[in-house]
Amino acid sequence: MLRSLVGSEMCIRDRNRLIAQVVSSLTMGLRFNGCLNGSLDELEPNLVPYPRFKFMISSQSPIFPASKKTDLEELSNLVSSTLEAYKPANIMVKCDSTKGSYITTTLNYIGDLIPKHTGPTVLALKYSGLIKFVDWYPTGFKCGITYEPPLVIPGGDIGQVPRAVSMISNSTSIDEVFIRNNAKFDIMYKKRAFLHWFVNEGLEEGEFLEARNNLAELHAEYELSLIHI
Repeated sequence: MLRSLVGSEMCIRDRNRLIAQVVSSLTMGLRFNGCLNGSLDELEPNLVPYPRFKFMISSQSPIFPASKKTDLEELSNLVSSTLEAYKPANIMVKCDSTKGSYITTTLNYIGDLIPKHTGPTVLALKYSGLIKFVDWYPTGFKCGITYEPPLVIPGGDIGQVPRAVSMISNSTSIDEVFIRNNAKFDIMYKKRAFLHWFVNEGLEEGEFLEARNNLAELHAEYELSLIHI
């Protein structure tokens, strides 16, 4: 869904609005009525098992262009929307979520829902094959429900839906980003490209290597978390 929407000449403004919907879901429990709501103080301990494992992947579902006619009853299907949120094509980070393991995951449901709706949905997700947890924390689900219906900006490219779910997860697949960034850094640093601009502003050349090694260490830590106990 996300790839098709972005591919339809989705402007930067609407991409930012989509990201804002996911981020705002973190605080909806504080601003609107609902059940299973948690504060940000509760969210962080659930998502961050180690201080350095603080880089999340996220998605929003369902998403469709406002110009496209879509069956609202189909969009209201909770199981379908939740499964879509975990498909690699809908993740808002350039990484393949199926190649890594989830450490923890939180689902923030928005709309007319009650807690008994989420149980079968989580069960369907566990058996879908879309999500695999690390063996040392196999039950890392947290769900929240806010009764306020999803909102969209009038005139935007994102269509209105009766229900939605925002997924925010801590997954080892984010490691792909670290590897990719280090590879790009190595290519540019070998040529000392643009280095003089930073040195002239007061940075020392050794600080670049320190940052690069820090990212390499983080990659090693994510790899270590996948080792079976």
